[in-house]
Amino acid sequence: MSTPVQTLFDLSGRTALITGGSRGLGLQIAEALGEAGAKLVLTSRKADDLEQAMAHLQGRGIEVSYVAADASDPTQAREVVAKAVQHLGHVDILVNNAGATWGAPAEEHPLEAWDKVMNLNIRSLFVFAQAVAKASMIPQRFGRIINVASIAGLSGNPAMMNTIAYNTSKGAVVNFTRALAGEWGQHGITVNALAPGFFPSKMTQGLLAKVGAENLAQHAPLRRLGDEDDLKGAALLFASAAGKHITGQILAVDGGVSAIHGS
Repeated sequence: MSTPVQTLFDLSGRTALITGGSRGLGLQIAEALGEAGAKLVLTSRKADDLEQAMAHLQGRGIEVSYVAADASDPTQAREVVAKAVQHLGHVDILVNNAGATWGAPAEEHPLEAWDKVMNLNIRSLFVFAQAVAKASMIPQRFGRIINVASIAGLSGNPAMMNTIAYNTSKGAVVNFTRALAGEWGQHGITVNALAPGFFPSKMTQGLLAKVGAENLAQHAPLRRLGDEDDLKGAALLFASAAGKHITGQILAVDGGVSAIHGS
């Protein structure tokens, strides 16, 4: 007999660790998982931002705590996982959302900035996934890993974006997701990625100011940018029993941009 759809999407009794969870897309995903019943641990660098995010989520009736840390530092990342496991008892869902960008022409792009972007946008995903898998997911033979990629990782740079390191890192996230899904499926772990298009955020505010939100929206078939709700359904699908037979997939949430520009 089939399972009622509301039950498939219910995360009651589940736990989730969300990196970069204090604002923007990470906070939106935290709302979705928490409102579906998951207990949360958020992490990002700034404790003040995390305090505000925790208060916001608690106001929605979500059980949440946080650990302030630099996700690009492997030692701190592993400490976050250890504290999350200690607090929650186990981690069922890992959302790898922390990320950074750097704007510069490729011929002038500083090597230090390249390393900074790569360390946070792809190396940290490996460190967090490895630590969570060893501490919880492999022993319990269950896990959901959701990586936040970008449509910038599905194609080359548009002329208006001088973000060679960011695009390269997000391309790496795409294949990291596929490779890890292939290796860890035997442990009952699904690994998928969200590839957002343009969403208003601190990371995109410079581009939005330069190009204009309305102009960017006109490049999407739906003629709109992403909003504060548009990642919730996709994240919940990947995190819940509704997505238990989906792994190694990259879901673009971009108003159709990747459909017309290729991937």
